[in-house]
Amino acid sequence: MRAIIGRPRRVLNWNADPVPIRYTPVMTKPQPEPIQPGQVVGLARSVVKQDRFPYLASIDGDQPRLRPVSPVRTDGFTVYVANLRSYHKTAEIAANPKVELCYLSDSHDQVRITGVATIVEDAAVLQQIWDANPLLRNYLGSIDNPQLIVYRIDPVKVRFMREWALEYHEVDFRQAGDA
Repeated sequence: MRAIIGRPRRVLNWNADPVPIRYTPVMTKPQPEPIQPGQVVGLARSVVKQDRFPYLASIDGDQPRLRPVSPVRTDGFTVYVANLRSYHKTAEIAANPKVELCYLSDSHDQVRITGVATIVEDAAVLQQIWDANPLLRNYLGSIDNPQLIVYRIDPVKVRFMREWALEYHEVDFRQAGDA
């Protein structure tokens, strides 16, 4: 037979010594620091700079797909992502170029870039990306590799959220130099 007696709670087993019951104290609600409107662009840029492997969401028919990617270039909130033509996301983006990137900082702040992916065909831009990325050069061997495809994700909407704030702040990405 067991009985619970007052605080601290103890379980009494009449055949053994009392054993304390552990309980978790009530967790207080976190209070994130307030954000001034003039800080939002800088905070969002900082998150994008910190996260080397954001997640890219696309649509496969009626099924969302999510995978980490490694951007090869970032201009403000315009993001360039290299891909192989044989990857499944190539067909997904061809069918529906609306995508979203989610960046997460070490302190769990996040930036979500909702955008439209287009294939980069400008030879000068491709060359700049190629020259700046030794991993691409090592892996693909030549800028003329037929498997190489680079997407430019142009932002339509950018949002920032501080950890635990549970509310997004719109980021004026045009202020950041993107059009």
